[in-house]
Amino acid sequence: MNLTKVNLKPCFLTTKKIQPDYPLFIYLPGMDGTGQLLRSQTAGLEAGFDVRCLAIPRQDLTSWDELSRNVLDLIYTELGKNSQRSVYLCGESFGGCLAQKVAIQAPEIFKRIILINPASSFRLRSWYTWASPLMNLLPPWIYDVAAVGLLPFLVALTQISNSDREELLKTIRSIPSETILWRLSLLREFDIDEAKLRRLRQPILLMGSIEDRLLPSIPEIERLSQIFPNSQTVILPQSGHACLLEQNINLFQILQAEDFLEPDVKESQLFANKN
Repeated sequence: MNLTKVNLKPCFLTTKKIQPDYPLFIYLPGMDGTGQLLRSQTAGLEAGFDVRCLAIPRQDLTSWDELSRNVLDLIYTELGKNSQRSVYLCGESFGGCLAQKVAIQAPEIFKRIILINPASSFRLRSWYTWASPLMNLLPPWIYDVAAVGLLPFLVALTQISNSDREELLKTIRSIPSETILWRLSLLREFDIDEAKLRRLRQPILLMGSIEDRLLPSIPEIERLSQIFPNSQTVILPQSGHACLLEQNINLFQILQAEDFLEPDVKESQLFANKN
């Protein structure tokens, strides 16, 4: 991936394995916006999907609407190469909010939607709402120091490898303080028309971590399950907020176990096993 492109505008990162005949798996990342933290899951997902990870420039200060349009433009570009492919949309944390915005704008293009610890739960923590603007008063160096203290709230540290822990810390520290403040303001102001969410008829998988110390993810997926007409939930009993980094979490196997895969994904996996 050309890093210059990432610095200019949102783009899709591709994995080493490009599979143009497989269904598309679109991953929208958390607050870091890098897309790099999906790396521990890509090998498993490649068994049935052509994977794309959204990367948002570190200095990006665009609105929800503009971000949503950018994501849809990228997806339409991919579909322009093969319009017959199914599209699975997966949003984690901050990306879970973005996924909801994207889905209601173009519901017809998504066969399945997956929301993992969606940060639409931000408003359920009322003190986050009034305290987050105060972060504007903090000097920039505080954010670098605070990154270490944030780790136990983001992940169950015993569940991730040392290399993934170091990569997570490096990623957090790489995000400018202005960008952190902007994305927090987006979460604080996040609003979506529930009537439009109710019109999403495709299967939706809601995943929540019991050990999420950052956000109340379980109450949020329970709330969303009452809104989406065709949803199912998965509770991760020992996982933290950034659960996809954990060694015992295999997203593709979860999708299999929940019978959430369409026949074309199962067929592509069968083909991969034979080869």
